[in-house]
Amino acid sequence: MATTTTPTGVRGGHAKHGGGSPAPAAPGTPMTHRQIMEALSGLLLGMFVAILSSTVVTNALPEIISDLGGGQSAYTWVVTASLLAMTATTPLWGKLADLFSKKLLVQIALTLYVVASAAAGLSQSAGTLIVFRVVQGIGVGGLTALAQIIMAAMIAPRERGRYSGYLGATFAVATVGGPLIGGVITDTSWLGWRWCFYVGVPFAVIALIVLQKTLNLPVVRRKVKIDWTGAFLISAAVSLLLLWVTFAGDKYDWVSWQTYTMLAGTVVLGALFLLTESRASEPIIPLRLFRNRTITLASLASLFVGIAMFAGTVFFSQYFQLARDKSPTMSGVMTIPMIGGLFLSSTVSGLIITKTGRWKAWLVSGGVLVTAGLGLLGTIRYDTEYWHIAAFMAIMGLGIGMMMQNLVLCTQNQVSPQDLGAASSVVTFFRSLGGAIGVSALGAVLGNRVAGYVKDGLADLGPEAAAAGHAGTGGGGIPDLDTLPGPMRTVVEAAYGHGVADVFLFSAPAALLAFLVTLFIKEVALKTRAASDAVESLESTQAEPAAVAAVGGVAVEASTTVLATSAPGTSGIPVHGVVRGGEGGAVPRAAVTLISPAGRQLGRAVAGDDGGYTLDAPESGSYVLIASADGFQPQAATVAVGAEPLAYDILLAGTSGLTGSVRGAEGDTPVEGAMVVVADVRGDVLATGKSGPGGEFAFAELLPGSVTVAVNATGFRPLALPVEIGAQGVTRVEAVLRSGALVRGTIRAGADRRPLPDARVTLIDAAGNVVATATTGDDGVYGFADLDAGEYTVMATGYPPVAGALTVAGSGVDGHDIELTHAGD
Repeated sequence: MATTTTPTGVRGGHAKHGGGSPAPAAPGTPMTHRQIMEALSGLLLGMFVAILSSTVVTNALPEIISDLGGGQSAYTWVVTASLLAMTATTPLWGKLADLFSKKLLVQIALTLYVVASAAAGLSQSAGTLIVFRVVQGIGVGGLTALAQIIMAAMIAPRERGRYSGYLGATFAVATVGGPLIGGVITDTSWLGWRWCFYVGVPFAVIALIVLQKTLNLPVVRRKVKIDWTGAFLISAAVSLLLLWVTFAGDKYDWVSWQTYTMLAGTVVLGALFLLTESRASEPIIPLRLFRNRTITLASLASLFVGIAMFAGTVFFSQYFQLARDKSPTMSGVMTIPMIGGLFLSSTVSGLIITKTGRWKAWLVSGGVLVTAGLGLLGTIRYDTEYWHIAAFMAIMGLGIGMMMQNLVLCTQNQVSPQDLGAASSVVTFFRSLGGAIGVSALGAVLGNRVAGYVKDGLADLGPEAAAAGHAGTGGGGIPDLDTLPGPMRTVVEAAYGHGVADVFLFSAPAALLAFLVTLFIKEVALKTRAASDAVESLESTQAEPAAVAAVGGVAVEASTTVLATSAPGTSGIPVHGVVRGGEGGAVPRAAVTLISPAGRQLGRAVAGDDGGYTLDAPESGSYVLIASADGFQPQAATVAVGAEPLAYDILLAGTSGLTGSVRGAEGDTPVEGAMVVVADVRGDVLATGKSGPGGEFAFAELLPGSVTVAVNATGFRPLALPVEIGAQGVTRVEAVLRSGALVRGTIRAGADRRPLPDARVTLIDAAGNVVATATTGDDGVYGFADLDAGEYTVMATGYPPVAGALTVAGSGVDGHDIELTHAGD
């Protein structure tokens, strides 16, 4: 299928060409920081609106539900409905971004948000509000998915950490500002909670205007087919699952025919979705993406992160308002430690990732912090000191900031440009799915727990209090604390404090699973090229051969695999094959060039999704074939082309690195100045270096395969380690050196005790084994190095042999002089 590209001049200035159309910028030219920030300004504003819509109602929800006449189920569904719509439509937005203008899609998403927000503010019942929240969630799903996709289209993965930090900061500001704004609006009598939905509309309108002026990306126009069946099936499967989670244990038992029916329906719908996706020409979620280990693990980790993240933000408002009797405004203020931690970690981690290119340590550390934060929050009660809660929230916020954006980043780093939208939306989809499941399930848990704690607490107050029943909490209702007597009010506050703590405690295992999954994600070096640069480079490669073919009178169809022609006026001899990586997998979008022995370029091709390439040699003879791809070392090979087409596969070695640290076995102290040597299996030295102050060493641009790492340091025994360097990314090795002692002495003989040359000295260990032998020099000195601590026997011969005991304590130098004498001396 032929493709046509309409550049919009995002990277260059405009020049007049006849009709006044803008001149396209040079393909592959990186955007400056200023250009990126101008393009991101409207995008970040739109992202701010999306997050604001979710957080602005959190502190107003108790009053909203009370005003519209709903219970705990309605409370959670106002949040879940938006999350559900966002979850179900995220893959669709991602796929549309691979097919249509990303700028147009963002504007459509913003428009949906504006209309739905205005309608939600006019709601007269909880059911109506939930319906409009669904529409609002569709728009928010587009904004959250497209923000990551557009950033990836403009910015290389290596630089994206810096800008992901800005995205994380926007997320933090909207998250902390939303509850504050919502609380102030709710507490202001002449505004009311309805303005919580109206307040985001002006921001969305401004974002639309800014995006129109600043966001310009290449637009690929081609015939497309949307997988509407797949979109419907995945939406239905997710919806049915959430309905079961929400109502199980409340409307019906966990073990009941309703449960069996809903679970069976979810499984059937999921199976139909997988079947549909495997056959669709343009699937919503390309199943081949999950052949990539990183994408699969990142998606699974995002699912668990979503449970922890949304559980931690949604239920804080109930805790502070119903367990601690705080106003909506103060509820927002008291969550600042969590948002501050998220803001700090997302910004700092983004800057450091951009500088170092390493991201896995942040994911793992984030998993530890989220798990610890939720576990600690599971211990709180209604009367826990606030500074304890603030510290726990800060720990959780730091962890979320480290994980949320970086899971998307590591996924985007592993896909080709045409799959960027689908892959990004897959990770976002699973995070939203986890959030929706978490809010639904944990909301039901909270309702049941609170009702149970209230019943137990009232029973302890006596028969009269027990007669009050559920004190307004029965059936999942939200109580009005101001109408309750003092003792009964304390019981309800304690119940909500304990119930919300249980929610956090139940969320901690999900965070622990996310941490365990991240341990198995392989760190791959971040690419240094943006997706749109790769696309434009591909398109220019497609266009040039087409022009050559027109001059030569040869019709050539441009496609993703055949992208080169022979010299003008010749039909050529095809040279074709597959570009493969170190592990045998296909390398898509690799650039393949055919040059003559004199160095003249004869043809270029870009490998397709299957790694296949085809180009033409003008005639029989010897040529040089060069292949290169981002993340791999270039490869050149001489090929002999005969009269028949030549099949030649190209193997690319990944750009790999080796890092590690040298430490002593005692006290785990770093060893500075250790000599580190990397040698291949033939013994050829590949790299040498010394460890730094922290014992760290690093080597870049090493070929993958088996190597030997030898480490030597003064006062330690030499160490040799076999290491397998991976095809891509950085391999890490830890070298632990054992202390080695040196025994040295002088052999003397005769009455004058002169040094004895050529005397033989034997060192024997406690088991009677010969450890080493030495011969003295002209000065009578001998020595043994790299000895373990222990008992030894030193035996010298030359005169009648003499044996002496020696105790080696550890590192350092032990002196042991020996005197040899004749019997008559």
